[in-house]
Amino acid sequence: MHNFTYTANPGRILFGFGTLDKLADEIRNAGMTRVLLLSTPQQAEQVGAVAKSLGDLSAGIFSDARMHTPAEVTEQALKSLKSLGADGIVSLGGGSTIGLGKALALRTNLAQIVIPTTYAGSEMTPILGETTDGVKRTLRSEKVLPETVLYDVELTMSLPVEMSGLSGMNAVAHAVEALYCKEANPITALIAAEGVRALTDALPRIAQDGGDREARSDALYGAWLCGTCLGTVGMALHHKLCHAIGGAYDTPHAATHAIILPHALAYTAPAIPEAMERLRAALKTDDPAGRLYEIGREIGAPEGLQALGMPEDGIEHVVELSLRDPYWNPRPLEREALTLLLGDAFHGRPPSRH
Repeated sequence: MHNFTYTANPGRILFGFGTLDKLADEIRNAGMTRVLLLSTPQQAEQVGAVAKSLGDLSAGIFSDARMHTPAEVTEQALKSLKSLGADGIVSLGGGSTIGLGKALALRTNLAQIVIPTTYAGSEMTPILGETTDGVKRTLRSEKVLPETVLYDVELTMSLPVEMSGLSGMNAVAHAVEALYCKEANPITALIAAEGVRALTDALPRIAQDGGDREARSDALYGAWLCGTCLGTVGMALHHKLCHAIGGAYDTPHAATHAIILPHALAYTAPAIPEAMERLRAALKTDDPAGRLYEIGREIGAPEGLQALGMPEDGIEHVVELSLRDPYWNPRPLEREALTLLLGDAFHGRPPSRH
């Protein structure tokens, strides 16, 4: 057994069908008396129903959460929170809403309860990404960790099938890299392998039948595990490529991850024999990278970066960005091999060995 360090993030987890019914009790148990409820405009009606059910525990609603957590939106929400006299935060939604809740917690030290409705996993991490003047910066702080997370499978039943698949593959990427990142350790490896197994088994079933309750439960369980990985270790080449592509060409976050994942894994595979053995078991295949590519086809992921609007000359630019400020990776970054990797990902070809 190698030496390792493992840090468990604090937090209370409620998981199951109908856990939203316990929200009022959780608010009281946390010592909150008047909470500000957050959502995106698309989920305003849903969060409005939750606010109504809470009665006097609801101080009000801010339903203008936006992707990438713009600082100006956070300032608007902060004014709303203060004017309403809220003493706690409840975030219902995906990464955009959860990010806003974290940004408010960072500034106020108020407690948070998070109710995820996608598989993104942000709720399990001490990570906050904020955008100011078009530049997104990331920080880590325990101040942004939610105190309580309510996973209610019922809330994911209406998540569109395509969004379910892409959001799920984004979560799988967290767990895959957790197996071989610089901070990898035996505890996270166990969590990561189970997260990969649960999600990759569930996502094709959801693609076939979005109303499959068992598949939905398995997917949310897997998303929780994958999010836990993201919250406890760092990342490697896959995330560097996705950040470079998304920052340069404003490609959709989850779709970018779904496309890049099999290719980044194929690139790194020769340097990570133990991680590959775990992935073979979790994915039930001798070719984990190839199976991840197949799952992308099964869930309807876009066929290549060109489908996301990235130009072909962007391949060279992304290679430059990746080499200029590289993330640690078990296999060193090589210009020619990275160019081939991104070429495959751009055209939607299966991953190849470089």
